Amino acid sequence: MISILIVDDQRLLREGLQTILQSEENLNIVGLCENGMEALEKAKERRPDVVLMDIKMPIMDGIEAMKRIKREIPGTIVLMLTTFAEDRFIVDAMAGGADGFLLKDMPSKTIVRTIHDAMNGGVMLPAPIASKLAAKLSVLSDGRADAFDENKLKANGYAFTERERKIIMLMIDGYNNRQISSSLFMSEGTVRNYISVIYNKLGINDRQAAIAILRGLLLEDAY
Repeated sequence: MISILIVDDQRLLREGLQTILQSEENLNIVGLCENGMEALEKAKERRPDVVLMDIKMPIMDGIEAMKRIKREIPGTIVLMLTTFAEDRFIVDAMAGGADGFLLKDMPSKTIVRTIHDAMNGGVMLPAPIASKLAAKLSVLSDGRADAFDENKLKANGYAFTERERKIIMLMIDGYNNRQISSSLFMSEGTVRNYISVIYNKLGINDRQAAIAILRGLLLEDAY
């Protein structure tokens, strides 16, 4: 049985999702919340497997609530609910640890299937969201292609391929391996292999230490 917490500031949406999901034999709705603060408190109390989290809400927005739930209740799957694919929300949510997105106008069967897929470890990105995210990452990549100080690289004996640099940029932005794999449309195993190569080039095997070194190889005004 998968336990689910539904969070949205629109009562009609909350209760509509509840009606859809509670009709499924293996899904159990453990609470309805109308803002992020309430969601955080109820998540601590009920310990749901999955939280369906609206993005724009009063008191505490969905992205901040998602980050705190991820930090304070590790292992909780959080899927962001949205009616639009706005670049800054997508990037902020993914960087904060979201497990994926659900469009509010999705067919009920798709919503149910997405919840099951997320429980099996998938990162859920509907096509419109994936398209927006890919476009945003392309812009970020192009705009920061020259962010590395080549003199520093040469002086320290480092050289990174274009793909390694893209992965490095996402690592520095706080993306985990699963989010990097989804963002760059690569398997998680391939991402791990690339990161191992990056570690070997740096002569280190600790992510935070590697990120600290990599930040030092960027121009001071790149961030």
